[in-house]
Amino acid sequence: MLLPIGDVPNPKTPPYVNWLLIGLNIAVFVAVTLPLSMARPDLNDPALLEYLHLIGARGDWPSQLIYDHITAYDLVVFKYGFRPAEFSLMSMFSAMFLHAGWMHLAGNMLFLWIYGDNVEHRLGHVGYLVAYLGSGLIATLFFCMFVPHSQVPMLGASGAISGVLGFYFLWFPHNRIKVFVFLFPLIMTTVLIPARIVLGVFLVIDNLLPFIMTSAEGSGVAYGAHIGGFFAGLAMAVAIDRLPQLSRAQRSTPKVGRQRAKLVDAVTDILRSIASNDLAHAAARFASLDSRTQRGQISTQHIITIGEHLLTSGAHDEALTVFRRLIAERPGDKGLDRAYLGAGRAMLHNDRSATAAWHYFLAAVDLAQTPDVAEEARRYITMIEGETKR
Repeated sequence: MLLPIGDVPNPKTPPYVNWLLIGLNIAVFVAVTLPLSMARPDLNDPALLEYLHLIGARGDWPSQLIYDHITAYDLVVFKYGFRPAEFSLMSMFSAMFLHAGWMHLAGNMLFLWIYGDNVEHRLGHVGYLVAYLGSGLIATLFFCMFVPHSQVPMLGASGAISGVLGFYFLWFPHNRIKVFVFLFPLIMTTVLIPARIVLGVFLVIDNLLPFIMTSAEGSGVAYGAHIGGFFAGLAMAVAIDRLPQLSRAQRSTPKVGRQRAKLVDAVTDILRSIASNDLAHAAARFASLDSRTQRGQISTQHIITIGEHLLTSGAHDEALTVFRRLIAERPGDKGLDRAYLGAGRAMLHNDRSATAAWHYFLAAVDLAQTPDVAEEARRYITMIEGETKR
């Protein structure tokens, strides 16, 4: 058995919303699920007849036998769990806080406890709550696409939590997950595994393959909701990283004169501008490039020069966009140590981004081509760790 039990590093800021979500789920389980699971349903409840009809309780079955196998919680799940055939926005929210049993709840809350604090630190309290609920809604809609006429209630927080995992996958690639390995009596130990490997196994092995090989309704597990939630979180993380910065870059960078733009090729213009130390114009022209092929004609060193100029000019979001694009478009390039260093420096100017900056600086140390880059990155790492311990 392989069981994730924690992660490193963790932010020092208290994840109040994550604690609140965990507390709400546990409170609903203790106050609603447990007592009603041991109680018989009210015979006067109008939902009882509908429930019996939909589960196929017809014919000559003894009424007492049927009644003895139904609990009051079954009717709560029937009313407040999400049934695709009876689409209800209210049940989409209420279903996120209902669980089928102790193991269902424990597994979901363990994952939320492990991964939620880093994501909340990055998004902020309100942003994290919106992202959590939004991921849950999208996960439910994705699941609904495959069983639109199902009357089987879907319940649990796993769709929303899968969205948190999607955020974590993109934003914290250098984190390590503490995994408890239990192969009694041979092995009982804890190992640290890169986060993307653990989350990749969760997505592909635990969900995508079972989703392909089993029916969406008959498996008893909403694999489609897990997959939909994960990709919802991933997509929102990409949008948060890219779209606002690109928009700000287009608004704030100086416009290139039309005459000059027509006179020379954009790449040639950028190279000439760098050679003549007209870095403001080079940065503006580089921001206007809309093709990866065009950017590929400019050396890594020149792009880093543009990014560092934007940093020193106070255009931190625009510099971050330049460095991130370079990292994404040129994996394995020897000059990426300075790109990671520049991205980390830019992230330090964004609220709640110290943990993300820490990851960039850590990558800069790992990829450092010179002692100077490694030393500067370590200095920033020490500074961040010192601030988080206050």
